Amino acid sequence: MESKTVDIKAGGGYTVHIGSGILDACGEAVASVIKPCRAAVVTDSNVEGLYLERTMESLRGAGFDPISFVFPAGEGSKNMRVLSEILESFADNELTRSDVAIALGGGVTGDITGFAAGVYMRGIKYVQIPTTLLAAVDSSVGGKTAVDLAAGKNLAGVFLQPSAVICDTGTLSTLAPEVFADGAAESIKYGVLTDEDIFKIFECGDVRSSITDVIYRCVTIKGRLVEEDEHDNGARRLLNLGHTIGHAIENLSEYTFPHGHAVAVGMVMIARAGELMGITEAGTSERLARVLSKNGLPTSTGYSAEELYTAALSDKKRSGDSITLVMPEKIGSCRLMTVSLPEFSDIVELAVNG
Repeated sequence: MESKTVDIKAGGGYTVHIGSGILDACGEAVASVIKPCRAAVVTDSNVEGLYLERTMESLRGAGFDPISFVFPAGEGSKNMRVLSEILESFADNELTRSDVAIALGGGVTGDITGFAAGVYMRGIKYVQIPTTLLAAVDSSVGGKTAVDLAAGKNLAGVFLQPSAVICDTGTLSTLAPEVFADGAAESIKYGVLTDEDIFKIFECGDVRSSITDVIYRCVTIKGRLVEEDEHDNGARRLLNLGHTIGHAIENLSEYTFPHGHAVAVGMVMIARAGELMGITEAGTSERLARVLSKNGLPTSTGYSAEELYTAALSDKKRSGDSITLVMPEKIGSCRLMTVSLPEFSDIVELAVNG
């Protein structure tokens, strides 16, 4: 059984455990960093029937007293109302500041559980147990937690690093193809950012047979950026490749367009604009579109440049009258570029209409 670990030197420092079959030992892994206590496991209605009881059993075996909270699956639950329900559940179950919250599921679960942990009693510890590829390679690591507001995605949240991340690659076998593809988009993003070898796995390799290595490589890259820029003021913003337009697509679709699918379109569009601006190596957007299509992801959307520009104005990367974009230079290299809002409008126009 192949397993790997990545140590993240952010917050108090923590380890990301990656391997097949490790969910059944999650209690031991949590107990190695947190003294057994009451553990609030938060999960969604899809994951509940698959992995909740196994997780609870492992926690009990390690001396924890686990309780659970289940919310309806989907991005639509990532809001202040469900956050409030989680917090009330913590209080009803008499969690104290020495207890722990555990996020069991995908990106939505990790984001909202981390936010709840960050504000309950002004902060309790939490652990991430990602069960989707997207959460494994990206959202479970780095300490960003959030919920969506009507104005846009992830506009309310806190920075709180987890105490541990436990990624059982076996849980990925139960993902629907479109959910796996969501994670493929974020993994391909890391390839475009800094590691062409990741990109090549999705371009011509058997992704599932290389999944432990893919997750390890992505987490290592993210860990390095988080250590350098924990609070997202500098180099960490590179991780937003494709996200400014992607978040706009999600917002316009009222979150019926999945996150990874939206990021895929956003990456192709910004690469196309970059080529026309002379920033991005010719052929990059075409190569990117091919690998995304091969992995079940879209490369275009029906929204107009004006719609996307207006929706993107609520993006967190906007600062006053400017916005910071991640521009690909070629596969394996990107840079940050801060532009004025009129310049951004022109870039979106190029991305949509050429």
